[in-house]
Amino acid sequence: MVPLWMLFGNSAVLGGHPALPALLLAAVAMGLVWMFILIKHSTLLRRWSPNLHRSSNNSRRPQRRVTRWQLVRGLAGRIVVLGLVAGLAWLNPFPYQPGGADGQTTGTSAEDATSITLAPEGKATSGLVFYPGARVDAHAYRDILGPLVDAGHLVVIVKPPLGISLLDTGQARGAMDRHPGITAWAVGGHSLGGVSASSFAKSNPDVSGLLLFGSYPADSLEDSENLSVLSISGSNDGLTTPDKIAASKLLLPPTATFATVQGGVHAFFGDYGEQPGDGQPGVPRDQAQQQIAAESVRFMDGVRSAG
Repeated sequence: MVPLWMLFGNSAVLGGHPALPALLLAAVAMGLVWMFILIKHSTLLRRWSPNLHRSSNNSRRPQRRVTRWQLVRGLAGRIVVLGLVAGLAWLNPFPYQPGGADGQTTGTSAEDATSITLAPEGKATSGLVFYPGARVDAHAYRDILGPLVDAGHLVVIVKPPLGISLLDTGQARGAMDRHPGITAWAVGGHSLGGVSASSFAKSNPDVSGLLLFGSYPADSLEDSENLSVLSISGSNDGLTTPDKIAASKLLLPPTATFATVQGGVHAFFGDYGEQPGDGQPGVPRDQAQQQIAAESVRFMDGVRSAG
């Protein structure tokens, strides 16, 4: 029931990477098989019960005893199943909820199973590949990244498998290869997506820029002297806190720049509603996203000029 609820109750599941729907369908099939086994087992018990009742007055009647091993095995099996169900429920993505930034007003958009491509009018020479935050619908970043497209930059938002970008940090390479006309590339990401973008930038020297939304790298990029970096954070972020952002400065190149959205929270970097564990906003969402978009446009303009 849980995978069926996710499949048909959340549009972000079918609109995301096909790995999650495939996993949910496999879970449905496993559930049906398990149901069949339980029904068959129950039928066998009913057939056995009358024999037990008829022999109730016989001192030599058969007794069905549950061994300790059977008890432990049954309990362990139920715990595993409950764990799998809880894991599936945790993967249920935060769906796109319109609001905040104005979004793309010029150019075109296209979508396939693993990415959303926002293309500006005319020929673009700079592009950004963006990794969503963990379990966040990729569509939730269309509006806040739309102003970059209006400014003449190509934007590709990848759809990570199972909504976890760490499962495929190299997704940006496929997007870059599909657009050979782009001469200056940047990668970026929100939260866990920024960790994946940082990892990709570290291992791919043809990346010129790194754009972090409420995020920081897992490994040091201090020696990446030719990499332009902009880290945008919220002062009220309850997940990527200001202290974490301050500590991340040691992991980034000395030339990295930092911008803070006063009153901004973690969920303001996309349009997917509130997020558990986040802080309380001290500024309206649309105002915060206008600042995020403006800072991002200035950064990408610099990447294009340097390229």
